Amino acid sequence: MAVIAFIVGVLVMLVGLAVSIALHELGHIVPAKAFGVRVGQYMIGFGPTLWSRQMGETEYGFKALPLGGFISIAGMYPPSPQAEGAKKRLWSTLVQDARAANDETITEAGDTRVLYRQATWKRVVVMLGGPFMNLVLAVLIFSILFSGIGLQQSTTTVASVSECVLPAGSTQTECAPDDPASPAAAAGLEPGDVITSVDGTSVSTFAEASAIVRDHPGEAIDVVVDRDGSSETLRVTPVLATNDYVDASGEQVTAEVGFVGFSPTTERVRQPIYMGAEAAFDNVGAVAGIIVELPVRLYDTAVDLFTGGERDPDGPISVIGVGRIAGEVAATEAPIIERVAVMLSLLGSLNIALMVFNLIPLLPLDGGHVVVALWDGIKRLFAKLTGRPAPKPADATRLVPLTLVVVVLMIGMGALLFAADIFNPVDLLGAG
Repeated sequence: MAVIAFIVGVLVMLVGLAVSIALHELGHIVPAKAFGVRVGQYMIGFGPTLWSRQMGETEYGFKALPLGGFISIAGMYPPSPQAEGAKKRLWSTLVQDARAANDETITEAGDTRVLYRQATWKRVVVMLGGPFMNLVLAVLIFSILFSGIGLQQSTTTVASVSECVLPAGSTQTECAPDDPASPAAAAGLEPGDVITSVDGTSVSTFAEASAIVRDHPGEAIDVVVDRDGSSETLRVTPVLATNDYVDASGEQVTAEVGFVGFSPTTERVRQPIYMGAEAAFDNVGAVAGIIVELPVRLYDTAVDLFTGGERDPDGPISVIGVGRIAGEVAATEAPIIERVAVMLSLLGSLNIALMVFNLIPLLPLDGGHVVVALWDGIKRLFAKLTGRPAPKPADATRLVPLTLVVVVLMIGMGALLFAADIFNPVDLLGAG
């Protein structure tokens, strides 16, 4: 069963990735068609075509390798000088090939249904449509996770009560006869009690109750609990003890604070609807930080791969790594809802990664096309302000050699991460 669950987890993540890519490309095609630009192809995957169908002027289909996708937009760049009847120039083979492929999408010299003839803002909208779709999908996924399923939180319901107060750093697992009783036990706190207020302050979370207790060592305070439907008031005197807790900023802290000795139940609590968007944008910042440090992180990944060192769980991983983690999560014995929650978190983070990576301002990524469009817009605006004739559109095919370098680096990065995820995978579940 574990093997079957692992395979199911991998397949679910692959399907989720395919849907994310399909929607990314849809984010490009919808505004392009809305602006009247011809779209020749809408393909999911790379390599040989498995299935396709012509619908109108666009061919829709699937290719053998579901690791990406693309659409063929007419006139991404202006036609080559040769296509316009100008004197033939000496270009590298790469540039010539790029020009030829681009020229094939332009039907005639006065063709207006091409991208390069559109207003700058329209070109930017078309190119940002894909990353924007990934952001929308991530917000939707995180909203389902946070507001539909909920986040694991410690509640005000008592799960267990410590019988005694053990010395800090003690390895004892049971209370000795001479160990002092815990304030919670002495006050009569019982498992199942729901704490409603502490020292006169209403509380709805364990964090709120715990914060008040920590601030009152040696002071008798009233703790009101709901026990079997009736309200009872208990008098509790927290003792001063060294305790580990998470402060208001989310940092783990060890300090001498008030301690009463009970543990809370943990359950999934549904969050406000805005939390999904908040989590998505938090992920954007985290992924952007990884992208900025990508060369260093890739070097560390390579070192760990060849030395067998433990990889940084917050470092970059490939599709193989994501699939492997999804399979391991699916194969655990945790409740199904917990496994679904982790899978949704992975898929949401994956969409944020797709968005941020595609915004890198280098061709052939979407961010590179945005830079070209903005450069065109700046040139047009400058010409208008200075009374000069409108300049020709920027010929991005001249950047093909640089684009090839970027593609080679991306292939090298992919190969490194594939190898690392196969031979030295990230251990998120503590499997060792």
